[in-house]
Amino acid sequence: MGPHSGVILTLGKVSARPVNTAKGFSGLASDSREVKPGYLFAALPGTRANGARYIADAVARGAVAVLGTPQIREEAEAFGVRFIADKNPRARLARMAAELFALQPKTIAAVTGTNGKTSVAVFLRQIWDAAGFKSASLGTIGVVTREGTRSLAHTTPDPIEMHRILAELAKSGIDHLALEASSHGLDQYRLDGADVAAAAFTNITRDHLDYHRDFDGYLTAKLRLFGEVVREGGAAVVNVDAASADTFVAVARRRKLKLLTVGIAGEGIGLAKRIPNAHGQTLEVSCAGQSYAIDLPLAGEFQASNALVAAGLAIALGQSPVGVFASLRHLKGAPGRLEKVAFAASGAPIYVDYAHTPDALETILKALRPHVAQRLIVIFGCGGDRDTGKRPLMGKIAAQHADLVIVSDDNPRTEDATAIRKAILAGVPQAREISDRALAIREGIAALGKDDCLVIAGKGHETGQIVGDQTRPFSDREEAIKAAVAEGGRPGEPSA
Repeated sequence: MGPHSGVILTLGKVSARPVNTAKGFSGLASDSREVKPGYLFAALPGTRANGARYIADAVARGAVAVLGTPQIREEAEAFGVRFIADKNPRARLARMAAELFALQPKTIAAVTGTNGKTSVAVFLRQIWDAAGFKSASLGTIGVVTREGTRSLAHTTPDPIEMHRILAELAKSGIDHLALEASSHGLDQYRLDGADVAAAAFTNITRDHLDYHRDFDGYLTAKLRLFGEVVREGGAAVVNVDAASADTFVAVARRRKLKLLTVGIAGEGIGLAKRIPNAHGQTLEVSCAGQSYAIDLPLAGEFQASNALVAAGLAIALGQSPVGVFASLRHLKGAPGRLEKVAFAASGAPIYVDYAHTPDALETILKALRPHVAQRLIVIFGCGGDRDTGKRPLMGKIAAQHADLVIVSDDNPRTEDATAIRKAILAGVPQAREISDRALAIREGIAALGKDDCLVIAGKGHETGQIVGDQTRPFSDREEAIKAAVAEGGRPGEPSA
C-alpha cells in the first residue's frame, strides 16, 4: 500500500447486515491517487495513515461516495458526496469488490500457516494440472499459471486487487485456484468475498509479532480463515502434527466443515513411515483404508507434510486418492523453498530457502541433515524493521544444527545492518561475519567439500535487497549459480 492508504490492526466480526451495492460506481479505490470519476473511495483507518485525510484528494479526482467508519461521517459529508458508514469498512470494501468484479474461479482453496503456504499452493496447482484442470496459484511468488508468473506486492493482495485478479483468472479459463492466506491479509479482510471452498492449516510459530499484538493476536488472525472466510459446508484440512492444530480442528468442527486431518496422527491421510534418500524420500501413507507408497522427489520432513496437506485439499475437494498420490511422484519444489539451485565443483548441493523465522530455519537445517554426509553450511541474516527478538534465537539454532555458519545481511531496510548482525552473533559467536551477501555466498560455496551441503536462507525467491528506502537488484539464486559455475560447478534443478 502507498502512503495514501493505511493498515488496520484490530480484528472485528464481519457485519451480517446487507451490504450497499457496488453497482452505480465505476470503480473502487482505497488509495486516493487511484480514484477516477465515478469511483467510491474507501477511507480506511490505519497505522501509517488515516484514509480520512485523503477524502478531499479523492473527491477532487472524481469520487462520488466515501466508505468509512461512522466517526468520519461529518467530515466526509462536508465534501457533498454520499457517505457509506460501516464499523468494519475493510470487510465491506472486500464484499463490494467481490460484487463489482463478480467472476471467480469455480474452485478456490486457501492455505494459512507460518511456513509452507507457498509450497502447498504450488503443490496443489501441480496436482490439479496433472488431473487436467486449468489451475493457478497465488501468493508470495505471485500469480502462477502454465503461461507464466505475475509478481504481486503482497502475499494476499488488497481486496480490490484480489477480486480483480480472481475475475481475470476466471475470464482466462482458470477454474481451480490455490492461494495463500497471510495473517496480514486475513486480519485486514482482504480475502472476504472470495468463495473459498476449502481451507488448510500447515503450522504456526512465532512470526510477524512486529504487526500483531502478540502470539494470540497472530493465531486469531489465522483462525479467521476457518472461522469466517471459508464457505459454509466447505472443507478443512489440518496438519494435526503441528502445535495449535487442535484449535483449528475445533473451529472446523464448530462450523461443521468437512474435516480431513493429515500427518503422523492424521485420520484422513496418515503418514506411517518416511524414508530419506539421495533424491528425496519415500512416504508410506494410509487413506480411506488403503495404503500407498509415494516416492516424493523432495527433501525434508516439512516438504512431506506440505505435500500431504496439498494432497488433502485435492482429496477433500473430490479427487481420487489414487490419482492424487500418483501425482506427488512428479512434484517440483516452489521457487526459493529448499530449492536446489546449483552444485559445487565437488558435487556438493547448494540450496536456497525462504526461511526467515527461528522455526523455519531449524526446520530446513533438520530436514537437510539426513542428506548430508559431511558438513552442513548455512548463510543467513535477519530483516530490519521486523521482530528483533528472533535474531539471537536464529543464531542459536544455526549454532546447534549447522557445522559452519556465515552471518550476512538480509534486508536491513532502515536499520543499521551492523547492529542486526551483532544481535544474531550473540546467539552464534563462532560464526563468520560477512556483511556483503554476494561475497558471503561466494565464500560459502568456495568452502564446500565433497559430501558437504550449503543452504542460503532468508530471501528465497526474492530478487531484490532492501537497504534504506531502496530495493537493489539481488537474487540468492542467481548469485549462487554464478559463484558455483565460476568455481567449476553447475546449475541445479528447475523449480515449479
